[in-house]
Amino acid sequence: MAKLFRAAIMGPPGSGKGTISQRIAQSFGLVYLSSGHFLRESIAANTEAGLMVKTYVDRSMLVPDDVMTRLMLPRLQQMIAHSWLLDGFPRTLSQAQALNNICQMDLVISLNIPYETLRERLSDRWIHPASGRVYNMGFNPPRVKGKDDITGEPLIQHDDDKPEALMARLRHYKDVAKPVIDLYKSQGILHSFSGTETDRIWPYINSLLTTKMDTQPSDAFQTQTP
Repeated sequence: MAKLFRAAIMGPPGSGKGTISQRIAQSFGLVYLSSGHFLRESIAANTEAGLMVKTYVDRSMLVPDDVMTRLMLPRLQQMIAHSWLLDGFPRTLSQAQALNNICQMDLVISLNIPYETLRERLSDRWIHPASGRVYNMGFNPPRVKGKDDITGEPLIQHDDDKPEALMARLRHYKDVAKPVIDLYKSQGILHSFSGTETDRIWPYINSLLTTKMDTQPSDAFQTQTP
């Protein structure tokens, strides 16, 4: 049986995880698994887990570990025959330990972006709430100002993307992420990348994955969507 490849990407709000994840998925044939997508999907489907998630999302609260693992782990078990890239999970040490119980990770990417760069990116960031599509007025603006390109529905700016809330979010991210980063570092699978521009970080990530995947059988990578 061909060896599968399981990877995850970590980074603070505005670090470019979504952009880099999509590039990795497209370039290397990994299935892109976004925790944000699964959260929105579960809410829309009115599943039991989705109803639990909604109670936290409606109050702009982080979804607790037990609810996140209850949502994510069955999805990942359904993907047992696929190679994938996780974005947004695991977020905490408890989530990472739960993930370790069902599969062995091969690679974890950590993005280290300066505060000033994150502040500038997030101050220009607008979101289509229903889909999670993200726009940036500086480099990826909507075709019509304030409107989603696909649905034409209004875009919003989250209060916690504003500068006065960003510092608290970053402090929280660092506190929660450090034990996860330390865990994956101890396993020898963590690779950190620093910079202010996604286009300058990407070649290094691309080179790393090319090297890692050269050691894997070519048929290990699936292009099916979940």
